[in-house]
Amino acid sequence: MSGALLPWQFVHVTGPSMVPTLYDGDTVVVRHGAPIRPQDVVLARFRSMPDVAVVKRAVRAVDAGWWLASDNDLAGGDSRTHGVADVTARVVLRRPRGSLLLRRLRQP
Repeated sequence: MSGALLPWQFVHVTGPSMVPTLYDGDTVVVRHGAPIRPQDVVLARFRSMPDVAVVKRAVRAVDAGWWLASDNDLAGGDSRTHGVADVTARVVLRRPRGSLLLRRLRQP
């Protein structure tokens, strides 16, 4: 996804790892090329799993990549398991499942 033609992309969320910020079935809008800061929710690929795109929270820059965390500690699947990730975009808007309205993603 790093070679996106447009800076904006819709991404469907699956799984419970980002609850309570994002829920299974939500859709998010990501912006490629946006600056990333700690605590941003991002679209990324773990270097250990380059074929899988994930939505996680950026914790800190490390080894020319990012250490990522799940908002739901019980779900796992973050950098504690998979190591450093390469961030491809920042999540900027959320559309809850079943809603027609886009909402600005709130930071913790």
